[in-house]
Amino acid sequence: MDAKKLGLGFGLFSIGLGLVEVAAPGRLARWLGLEGSKLARNTLLAFGVREILAGGMLLRGPAVSTNMWNRVIGDAMDAGALGLALRSSNRKGAVAGGLAFVGGAMAADWLTARALDKQTGRTFPRAARA
Repeated sequence: MDAKKLGLGFGLFSIGLGLVEVAAPGRLARWLGLEGSKLARNTLLAFGVREILAGGMLLRGPAVSTNMWNRVIGDAMDAGALGLALRSSNRKGAVAGGLAFVGGAMAADWLTARALDKQTGRTFPRAARA
């Protein structure tokens, strides 16, 4: 497995997903059965910005495992938000599908981050010394 290529691919995926969340938070909220919820729209918008930033960091450093661990943490935030949304959604199947998607993404992100840790021998890269 070439973890650096996976990191680059996850960076591109993050940017694409983030752009969708930023461009259509209301539509995504409706799809999740949370229409009319300003909180849901704002959360999706904020999570979209987070995804774009995470993707940019991965494009900048696809072999830096901390950038992949950032995605794992974001996946945990997404799962928590979807878990809360499950209580008030009128489309529980859509939310459950979102949770399944996030779970799969979290597993792939975690495996890639661990592979990068092993390739470099550390989670945090060393700063260049002048």
